[in-house]
Amino acid sequence: MGMTMTQKILAAHAGLESVVGGDLIKAKLDLVLANDITGPPAIRELKKAGLNKVFDKDKVCLVMDHFVPNKDIKSAEQCVVCREFSREHNITNFFDVGQMGIEHVLLPEKGLVASGELIIGADSHTCTYGALGAFSTGVGSTDCAFGIATGEAWFKVPLAIKIELTGSLKKYVSGKDVILHIIGIIGVDGALYQSMEFFGSGIKSLSMDDRFTICNMAIEAGAKNGIFPVDEKTTLYMEGIVNRDYTFYEADTDAVYERVIEIDLSSLKPTVALPHLPENTKTIDKIGQIEIHQSVIGSCTNGRMDDMRMAAEILKGKKVNKNVRTIIIPATQSVYLSCIKEGLAEVFIEAGAIISTPTCGPCLGGYMGILAKGERTIATTNRNFVGRMGDTESEIYLSSPAVAAASALTGYITDPSSL
Repeated sequence: MGMTMTQKILAAHAGLESVVGGDLIKAKLDLVLANDITGPPAIRELKKAGLNKVFDKDKVCLVMDHFVPNKDIKSAEQCVVCREFSREHNITNFFDVGQMGIEHVLLPEKGLVASGELIIGADSHTCTYGALGAFSTGVGSTDCAFGIATGEAWFKVPLAIKIELTGSLKKYVSGKDVILHIIGIIGVDGALYQSMEFFGSGIKSLSMDDRFTICNMAIEAGAKNGIFPVDEKTTLYMEGIVNRDYTFYEADTDAVYERVIEIDLSSLKPTVALPHLPENTKTIDKIGQIEIHQSVIGSCTNGRMDDMRMAAEILKGKKVNKNVRTIIIPATQSVYLSCIKEGLAEVFIEAGAIISTPTCGPCLGGYMGILAKGERTIATTNRNFVGRMGDTESEIYLSSPAVAAASALTGYITDPSSL
């Protein structure tokens, strides 16, 4: 029986010739990730178990990105735990103020993930790195702790969904619209503990930033991971960034899939997820006039350069609505610097938006944009659960940067092509 991309990576890291969906395996890890929220519990578990070493100081990564610069005493204490642990074990890849960025944008940017590798992270959106043809998935802090100590983890090999992409995206339609469309079709549990594997001629039209966004939100359909095949764009992205050998895998022609979903990218429209689940999607032409009070463009889903450039293209020479707080969050210091060098920062400021330091910020209700009772935000983030960004009676509408920027100008959810 043939194997999927995911199954081949897992088999290779488990030292097995083959695996099938449902197998329980122990596999070697290429990287273990934690952040300022999930790192401290993992470190406490290590100490509780009497484990006082890390398996490889170069293959453990700690990123201070959720509440940094620290917003209060508790968040400062969380970071102190991570800083002390990193110093004690001489962790190579520790990213703090001035070096940090949103982890799932930062790691690929730093060349810390590559095709064919196996990465776990104590953050559900670790599945982002499938855009590079890697197997990456989120785990709990306890699994993360033992991964840090041993360099190994147990997995149940996932079954797979094949998503066949054809055509190419139209203007103002992006990877965010693709994944919202998919989640709208299959639901938030439609890929539960399965790998979402992408195929087809349409892939070549997707930028790497599109692919990162799509894989990032695979978890919002319940998937164990999302993964793209490696092509010329993938290898070009890694060129000069990844300084080690890597392997890329292709699915066997007789690989088994639980279902096949076919999507013509050229048929997609800007798509919005209404409260309070990412599956509650509508295309922009079916939204109606919904007033917003805040627009957030950033996060591990949409804080990359493609996203910044699209927002700037729409905001350039215009002013945001006086009733809309518009918050731009470049995902890393590198993205922030590029915004300055390319003149995008000037566009944002002149439009009446603010630019934040790289942080997860309001995405998880942290800071830099918390909502009051009755307020609505359009956001390029990944979750719109009840109370996710503030009061339980606030509302979150998920969209692409193009829609979020257009909506900031008008004060209601807006099709960017109508401007």
